[in-house]
Amino acid sequence: MGQKKQRLLEAKRHQSPPDGTRTASPKEPRLEPPTTLGPQRSIYFSSLKGRPARLGSEFFDQPAVPLARAFLGQVLVRRLDDGTELRGRIVETEAYLGPEDEAAHSRGGRQTPRNRGMFMKPGTLYVYLIYGMYFCMNVSSQGDGACVLLRALEPLGGLEAMRQLRHTLRKGVAGRALKDLELCNGPSKLCQALAIDKSFDQRDLATDEAVWLEQGPLGPSEPAVVAAARVGVGRAGEWALKPLRFYVQGSPWVSVVGRAAERDTQARAKASRDEDF
Repeated sequence: MGQKKQRLLEAKRHQSPPDGTRTASPKEPRLEPPTTLGPQRSIYFSSLKGRPARLGSEFFDQPAVPLARAFLGQVLVRRLDDGTELRGRIVETEAYLGPEDEAAHSRGGRQTPRNRGMFMKPGTLYVYLIYGMYFCMNVSSQGDGACVLLRALEPLGGLEAMRQLRHTLRKGVAGRALKDLELCNGPSKLCQALAIDKSFDQRDLATDEAVWLEQGPLGPSEPAVVAAARVGVGRAGEWALKPLRFYVQGSPWVSVVGRAAERDTQARAKASRDEDF
């Protein structure tokens, strides 16, 4: 009987914890069961103990417009080779709707080696070079050829490292110290500050070890979101005017403020409040 009891105790030590979770390895995110309705415990998020939840594949699996809005407030994290982690809250995005969108690189449904990431599963990075020297980072969404461009971040952590990277990667610019507001207030600046280059193209934002998205802190109320025209797509005809750029109203880290769009947003908000009375 003594040996049987010993075997039972040994078996219990090797069983999973009573809540059904398993202990994650140091490099493996821990997937927690949905114990509440809040996103921090959703099966769509994974997290290491004591750290914010990492957004999983299901977060990215939505059409470009709602995904562009959902990105606002989330935290983009970049881990450098030396272990330094850079963090920034997303405050501005642009949606590109795929083959029908005359401003998209996938317009007409064309696929090339350059834009292949736009046609891969939601959450795939599409990183491309502009002007032969700068990079822009997009994330694929639902729909072939659809994606979201990350335009601006509010720097949260690793600002000195961001400053050094911007100083090193800026071309033909004098060595003036950059202000915090200048670190990530544009798609190419964002990539410079986070050391994002073409090597990140076609990586999976849901699983990559060097760059990922974390659930942003939940505030008492949702910030006002402005829908404005996209930037730099003037040759796209009527698509240049469509309100497919989204940003957090009042954020000083936004790259371009749309005054007319903000007035429209305020007017709609006022009309909605009036209807409630």
